Formats: sequence, structure tokens, C-alpha cells
Amino acid sequence: MNGTFLFSIDLEEFYAVRTDFRRAPLPDLTERYLEFLRRHRAKTTFFVVGELAEKFKTTIRDIAAEGHELACHTFSHRTLHEYDRPSLREDLRRNIDAIRQCADAPVCGFRAPILSMTEQTRWAYDVLAELGFSYSCSVLPSENPLHGWPGFGNRPRLFDGVLEIPVTLARFLWLRVPIGAGTYFRCLPMPVIRRAFRRCAAEETAVAGYFHPYDIDTSQEKIMSRGVKGSRALNALLYVNRGRTLSRLER
Repeated sequence: MNGTFLFSIDLEEFYAVRTDFRRAPLPDLTERYLEFLRRHRAKTTFFVVGELAEKFKTTIRDIAAEGHELACHTFSHRTLHEYDRPSLREDLRRNIDAIRQCADAPVCGFRAPILSMTEQTRWAYDVLAELGFSYSCSVLPSENPLHGWPGFGNRPRLFDGVLEIPVTLARFLWLRVPIGAGTYFRCLPMPVIRRAFRRCAAEETAVAGYFHPYDIDTSQEKIMSRGVKGSRALNALLYVNRGRTLSRLER
């Protein structure tokens, strides 16, 4: 695991409070990530929202054709707190079916939208196991304004036969934040990020992180996200340094 970055993409739209804004060009943004991965001869996991797999079948097929893994991100990008067992089971079945219409490959990975796997929603592992998932990457193992599981710890853990790989955290000031993930990766000082990556490499642990299409979309209008619980401060951070995401990843 020395020097390993578990880089992944949550293939989703920018889910906004308002529904009449101009949508991002998801296929174009996806192709920018694919080109980046080609140059580095790297493979990754795309956690795909099912309704987008139905809408952008050619894009999903292109991802699979280049050897990347396709995994589930729910069908309609709702947090786990919005489901019960039957509704989550039905949602994930639709998610799996939408992906399999685009690629004939096993679907064994899951990520909960907005990392909403918590102590209160851990019942979801039983549903994941029932549907044949072998791993999840859905936990932010700390206190967080949105969702978090403070007592989870930093190492992967097994629940009902499903391996949970938590997002990697590092300390910044008085906070513990996801060092290789989306908004945090875009906003934190680069020396802080480098130190954290080097520390993980020295400890022979992988860095687990995630990105989204909107993390590289510099032309999107500024609008409130549904995922920040009305916080204007958190929403503002979603737009910071989007134009530097890929260059930071290069570094």
C-alpha cells in the first residue's frame, strides 16, 4: 500500500435546490477525467448514480471500455437517512440494473451519497450484503457538519461481510478532514496535503478519496446545493479552486 491513492469519481450531477439552472456537461467533464487517467495509466472506480447511467449510457460504456470499475452511488442520489430497508433495496437494484445495461461487469462496490453511512444508518450493510456488494467507501470517520461516524476509526472494518473503507482524514488546525477528497483537496494548502500523503506512505496505508465532475467545472453558475443543509459557507466552498483540481492532482 506504500504510496497508494485510492482515487475515485462520484459520477453525479450538481444537485441543486433550484431545478431550472443550466446543467453541467457531464460527458465532457467525465472525458477530462478519463484523459487524465489515460496519461497516468491509472484505473479507478466510478461510483455511478443510476438515473445518470440511464441518461448517459454512452459515457458509462466509455468508462467501462477503458477498464475502470463501475460501482453504485444509489439510483437517485439520496442520503441513507432518507431510506428504510425496502426502499434502499429497491433503489440499489435499480442502480445495479442501470449500470449493467451499459457494461457486463460485476457491480460489487457502493458509496453512500454525501458519505451518509453513520452509526444510525449501519443497518444498510445488511442490505448491501444481501445484494452481493463486497465493499463500501461511505464513511467519514469524524464529526462533520453533514454526516460523520466519529467512533469508526481510520482502518477498514467488516460489517455483515461488507468491507467498509473509510475516507482518509488528516489534521488541519483543530479539524480532521478528508485530505484527498473533492472540496477539501481543492481548498487546503498544498503543503498540508503533501505532508499527509507522505505520512500515509510512510505508514504504508492508502489514501482513500473522491472527486466529482463539478470539481473541475469552472463554468457552472453559483447556486445552492441540496447537500449542504442550507449552509451558505459550505456551499461557497464547493466553488473554490475548481480550475486547479487537475493541476493539483498532477502535483
